[in-house]
Amino acid sequence: MNEVLRQSLVPDLWQNCADHLAQELPEQQFNTWIKPLVAYVAHDLSKVTIQVGNRFKLDWVRAQYASRIVVLLEKISGQPVVLELVLAPRENPIKSTPIPQNFKVMGATEPVVLSAVIDSAVVPFKSRLNTALTFDTLIEGTANRMGRAAALHVASSLGQLYNPLFIYGGVGLGKTHLVHAIGNKLLADNPAAKILYIHAEQFVSDVVKAYQRKTFDEFKERYHSLDLLLIDDVQFFANKDRTQEEFFNAFEALLTKKSHIVMTSDTYPKGLTDIHERLVSRFDSGLTVAIEPPELEMRVAILIRKAEAEGTVMPEEVAFFVAKNVRSNVRELEGALRKILAYSRFNQKEISIQLAREALRDLLSIQNRQISVENIQKTVADYYKIKVADMYSKKRPASIARPRQIAMYLAKELTQKSLPEIGELFGGRDHTTVLHAVRKMTAERQLMTELNQQLHVLEQTLKG
Repeated sequence: MNEVLRQSLVPDLWQNCADHLAQELPEQQFNTWIKPLVAYVAHDLSKVTIQVGNRFKLDWVRAQYASRIVVLLEKISGQPVVLELVLAPRENPIKSTPIPQNFKVMGATEPVVLSAVIDSAVVPFKSRLNTALTFDTLIEGTANRMGRAAALHVASSLGQLYNPLFIYGGVGLGKTHLVHAIGNKLLADNPAAKILYIHAEQFVSDVVKAYQRKTFDEFKERYHSLDLLLIDDVQFFANKDRTQEEFFNAFEALLTKKSHIVMTSDTYPKGLTDIHERLVSRFDSGLTVAIEPPELEMRVAILIRKAEAEGTVMPEEVAFFVAKNVRSNVRELEGALRKILAYSRFNQKEISIQLAREALRDLLSIQNRQISVENIQKTVADYYKIKVADMYSKKRPASIARPRQIAMYLAKELTQKSLPEIGELFGGRDHTTVLHAVRKMTAERQLMTELNQQLHVLEQTLKG
């Protein structure tokens, strides 16, 4: 390899690898497991050493991601690469583990500034915030307006109203973006604030580590001293008694010192299963807001904004075409956009509806053959003027329960999902609940002309 080319690749090798992984992995996985990694890349590109925060993470990264990382490193560098995973030093990394002279240090998102690391007099608290996820980069629409307003209030008035703030909704709707936006605004207003963003899995990992090492004093010092705790997917605490106990203690400690807690979940507090009642009551003691799937106009705005962020102009008619065909969540919109941009660059063609149709032909073909449960929930919710979140909530008023049963019936009739799979997508309900709904709607459809007509309209709408 040309020496100039090799030297230019050194600072970019891990960054390029991380960029590829960011495109391949769900955002939450990338932020939790890949983004915090720090890599040392040899100047001849023959070896990459990655430091991992603890043994649990090291084992997980090795098992889940190491083989893919090697493939990407070798593809980018054009030569064999040895990957080494090591535990990051607990103390000052500069004193305890000198950096080899022939290595370049890089994080998953940007190079580490060595002069700043060497000066260990000031060590900023690691918030784990994604600085790209702010209120400015969040597209506002009907689906998230209440959540955004509550989040802004929390960021501006820490420890006062809406404490805790509990945000719930389906996958890929922007819950994580909101919590990062709160943290980033507070940090901008108060750089000294102690803020921590974590996924619930990381809290579980920290509890296990504290239990194994008998370091609960350090654990409590870390979590109980925060000004703002942002925690994603608290449904992962289910059936983990010790974790729930420690989170309850942290919860009480933070509220006592007027710190703020913001949580996200896939369902509303009382819909959580296998979580202690006293913890659920704490979750429900502040403000609970739902994030809905984005409406058409919001999906269009998201596509245009994200295309701009990639340095590309997406014509509005193309954005409408994509938005009409990708309806479930923001993550799928982003995936569709990436396919279109890549297809456009590879074929050196301008973005048009025809190009979008070609780039998304597999997705469109699948959608033409399959109807998703999520799409059924959205369509039925729109038809009966209820929230999509009500489809997987535990609320039982007739105005909600009946549309939910209709959606379950249609899910069984129009998809290949099993009864247990459908029940899981309706807030973790038992398959017998779905079976009851299917039998009830089947019987009533034969007797009630109005219901039969409604079901016919919904079926035609879903089949396109």
